[in-house]
Amino acid sequence: MSDAAQPTAAEVRTAAEAVKAALDRHLAAVERRSGEDDPAVYEAFNELAVAAEEYDELLYDRYDEVTPFEIPSGDDSLPPYTGPEEPNALSVLIRRDYAVVEPQRLLAQAGRVADIDAGPDPDSAGSSVHAALGVLFGEFEPDEIASRHKEFGLEEGDSTLWVAAADEPAEPGEWLEAPFDQADPQRVVCRFDVSSVFDDELDPDDDTVTTESLEDADR
Repeated sequence: MSDAAQPTAAEVRTAAEAVKAALDRHLAAVERRSGEDDPAVYEAFNELAVAAEEYDELLYDRYDEVTPFEIPSGDDSLPPYTGPEEPNALSVLIRRDYAVVEPQRLLAQAGRVADIDAGPDPDSAGSSVHAALGVLFGEFEPDEIASRHKEFGLEEGDSTLWVAAADEPAEPGEWLEAPFDQADPQRVVCRFDVSSVFDDELDPDDDTVTTESLEDADR
């Protein structure tokens, strides 16, 4: 880059102030979050990512320095978006993996639920892990299972949430027989991934910070 095209010191300083403001907004959104997938947190994350990227570029152009931050990009995991520009409907696809690490705790919790419900055969709830899982996931919402998984003897694995655009809302019962067969990565507007692999990718000898993988197909 020529000297004439370089950003000024003032422009770099302004970009740094924008990062600070974006950090404050992100923290405020997290503190006020209404749930795991609060759109305000998602929006604040994107604003922080944009501000950090702008600052990183200006800092490098002006001073040949970089920041220790790495903002995940959706380019490597999502194909180009080909869905409608103004979707009339959307599908939210969620996958959460768990390991059963304390079967006895799982069985005990299912037994308590069965006793409260006083079903026709409450003893069956504690007879097998298979039966216990059916009782607990039938009683509690998936988000409550996610927030209380340790109480149920479960250990979290990877999870992902896809928001996919649709042209029109599906007819009632249309996809129930095969709910995930029509998932089209090219219609994914954004996705949110959580995995321990992101922690494993960090080098303990450097200061690199990797955020959770919140990816926007338009970014």
